[in-house]
Amino acid sequence: MFRRLPDAGEARLAVTIDGKPARARAGDSVAATLLAAGVDHCRTTPVSGAPRAPYCMMGVCFECLVTIDGVGNRQGCMVPVEDGMAIEIQHGRREIER
Repeated sequence: MFRRLPDAGEARLAVTIDGKPARARAGDSVAATLLAAGVDHCRTTPVSGAPRAPYCMMGVCFECLVTIDGVGNRQGCMVPVEDGMAIEIQHGRREIER
């Protein structure tokens, strides 16, 4: 569905998506990295388990919630991707740590 423009020599970063190695472009958000990697959803709903994907890409809709480096409920569109980042699809509701 999404296709990248030709590479303009941007720095490449190594990340993992659900434990599998992936490459990201410096300056991209986590949500953009998932879309570029061909990931079709970044979370599932707590009630029905329906897959949800990034929608607004500007922090309004909360459809891009993912687990980043072990911390759940992070808005993937608002977090810049970093080298060595561990990104995981979020399944259902995440508990808030107290």
